[in-house]
Amino acid sequence: MKEGVKRLPKFTLGVEEEYQIIDPKTRDLRSHMSKIVEGGKIHLREQVKAEMHQSVVEVGTNVCENISQARREVSFLRGKIFELAQKQDLIVGAAGTHPFSKWQDQEITDDTRYHEIVNELKDIARSNLIFGLHVHVGIDNRDIALQLMNQACYFLPHIYALSTNSPFWEGRNTGFKAFRAKVFAKFPRTGLPEYFDSVQSYDNFLEILVKTNCIDNPKKIWWDLRMHPFFSTIEFRICDMCLTVDETICITALIQAVVAKLYKLLTSNTSFNIYRIALIRENKFRAARNGIDGQLIDFGKKTEVPTRELIHELLDFIDDVVDELESRDEINYVHEILKKGTGADQQLAVFEETKDLIKVVDFITDKFTQGIRTH
Repeated sequence: MKEGVKRLPKFTLGVEEEYQIIDPKTRDLRSHMSKIVEGGKIHLREQVKAEMHQSVVEVGTNVCENISQARREVSFLRGKIFELAQKQDLIVGAAGTHPFSKWQDQEITDDTRYHEIVNELKDIARSNLIFGLHVHVGIDNRDIALQLMNQACYFLPHIYALSTNSPFWEGRNTGFKAFRAKVFAKFPRTGLPEYFDSVQSYDNFLEILVKTNCIDNPKKIWWDLRMHPFFSTIEFRICDMCLTVDETICITALIQAVVAKLYKLLTSNTSFNIYRIALIRENKFRAARNGIDGQLIDFGKKTEVPTRELIHELLDFIDDVVDELESRDEINYVHEILKKGTGADQQLAVFEETKDLIKVVDFITDKFTQGIRTH
């Protein structure tokens, strides 16, 4: 760091992962009757919680100072849930959807919050059998957070393409690399966020929704990217659940670096272009369908460009903040994803070879503890 050059803020991190609890005999999703969550709370306290479907367990790291700490925490949480599942004769997997389980067979967690959601949204809620990765990046100033949220939308399809890991739904190859978002799209207040020109207009928007009984609290804004209503973070919610620790940490590091670079531009009076959400939505659709092997739109050039090429451009764009964030090794794992394919590509390769979705589930569960490091 040169003398007189202002350092970046820390951009602390929080990582939430949603895991599949699976029967080792049938390989179907299995309702764990909260035993894993109850056991987890002894060791993990508030870092583990039940989700709406009993076959889902959500974990969350503590606030992490850097990407190395995030790796240790994600590794610890995966390892602990794996151990707790083994004690219940269950196994665990990480993917955006289960290859063949049917939502109609899943039990709903006995919790007032989830009963209220099901009562409001009916089969839209019951069928929401999906698993995501959520990454929080700490930003104290809400005005800055809103501007960064507006600008970061452009990069959501690029990041999404790298995380695609939900090609199957209820026993079918959907033709999409990420079908999870198509399932979730049935919910209200999902997808790409609107642009807001001020925090006041954002707060007015939330106030109207609460006052008119659309929502009872701002957490029911389920956008792909949102200013968190209770934490000083912006939360990236677009990504599929990743197969391995390495992929989760790579995506987390990439998100942190994008925020840091946009902040650096903003505080240098150089704002990134803001493009229409309708255009970015086109890129999100392409990323969901084809992952890293399709084409996205370069809005500046007004042309289609291979997604891989735009991902390399993204790496160049963030390069000058990566070393200060001490995340170069984690960012470089993008090249490994581009080489071997995303989780979706790997699932599809197993199915192409075996024509057996049981083997796909075995692949997912075998990958769950890959890359765990606790030091």
